[in-house]
Amino acid sequence: MSDSISMPTPLAPLPSDGTAGDRVAVVTGSESGIGRAVAIELARQGVHVGITFRTEDRAARAVAEQVRALGVRAAIRQVELTELPEAADVIDELAEDLGGLDILVNNAGITTDENFLDTSYETWRLTQRVDLDAVFLCSQRAARRMITAGRGGRIITITSVHEHLPRAGFAAYSAAKAGAGALCKVMALELGRYGITVNAVAPGEINTAMTRREDVDPRDLPRPGVPLGRPGGVSEVAALTAFLASPAASYVTGASMRVDGGVSLMGVEAGLGLPTDDWRP
Repeated sequence: MSDSISMPTPLAPLPSDGTAGDRVAVVTGSESGIGRAVAIELARQGVHVGITFRTEDRAARAVAEQVRALGVRAAIRQVELTELPEAADVIDELAEDLGGLDILVNNAGITTDENFLDTSYETWRLTQRVDLDAVFLCSQRAARRMITAGRGGRIITITSVHEHLPRAGFAAYSAAKAGAGALCKVMALELGRYGITVNAVAPGEINTAMTRREDVDPRDLPRPGVPLGRPGGVSEVAALTAFLASPAASYVTGASMRVDGGVSLMGVEAGLGLPTDDWRP
């Protein structure tokens, strides 16, 4: 598709404008965890879903079966998001399979937990490539399709509470997530004229495979430093993401919404409650 797009300037549609029709979403990294929960929640809302996975083919197919069981279509693609810019082709491929693209959820990502002084350039670049570069390229592909279609759209990036609150020992990850959050705000400014909203969802500790607690009930894990007293579940992140993808969120753009149980409010309280220097890497 052309790198330069010149189109009329539409108004962002109102929720009552019939924009809830036959919608298509692509959710990256949707074979497990938050991505899987988002894909299924969108399907419950009548959205056709494109599913991407890296290695877990069987898991991705299981998600597709769950999506189809809800009465909508699903398509699957394997993608290695370190292989950029070619990996972003997956957005166009899934859009072609499903007949369009109205919603992109940038969910795929990695985490690295090395101290700043110990982080190699290779680890730094790998983290930026997956958590930031892929978000840029996939969002660009999606936005161009949405603009050409002329009916607006939604771009949602799953970042992290560390987009807002850097964490010692997570230099590359915190930088990538902060960058993705800033990119969302710039996209919101530039794409609003086309009726495209862009937002970030910033989870705190969520029970997923990445945190090695995917099958643990969050209520069984007390967290005294979290106002709600526990980690979050993937369904809680998916619910907010699906709202931002819906016509009801048509006037929400440029936001980064935290799903963190209130932990980001605990700065002073957490500092006063630390009895030792064990938090230092």
